[in-house]
Amino acid sequence: MTEPDASREALLAEVTTDVVPSWAILVVQLNNLVAERLGVTDTDVQCLHVLGRHGPATPGILAKHVNLTTGSASRMIDRLVAAGCVRRVADPHDRRKVLIEPTQEGLDRVTAAYAGLVARTRDDLGEFGDAELRTIVRFMRTAERSTAAEIHRLRATDDLKGAP
Repeated sequence: MTEPDASREALLAEVTTDVVPSWAILVVQLNNLVAERLGVTDTDVQCLHVLGRHGPATPGILAKHVNLTTGSASRMIDRLVAAGCVRRVADPHDRRKVLIEPTQEGLDRVTAAYAGLVARTRDDLGEFGDAELRTIVRFMRTAERSTAAEIHRLRATDDLKGAP
């Protein structure tokens, strides 16, 4: 195996230590602003994304998706119900269980909140060819899996305890 080219190493360093972290920070800031405008917390917005993507879920499943305890998830659901974004419904397969489902109003509000970014992103991506778009999708899916794996690893260890 040959040594990596210095320009490739510089490019990898730019992506991993500059571009991706800077973008991630901006995404967090945008999500915080959207949550503020919707009158909920950023975790509540994550919950709405989960429900919009996966459909109705039990409070326990939602808690896992957004990294909350079941007690905190209950308070999150209460806030989202009060904001008109979700409702509690009986599980059609087990009437003893409750599912949380998004309301159309909740989905519409989240969609509207991100409409500007979606439009900008579509415009930005319009300049890329199909092969480039497939590469972007492949990278994003790979990054999504790597991020999930790192979350799992950090939850299972004490690596960051005591870190400055």
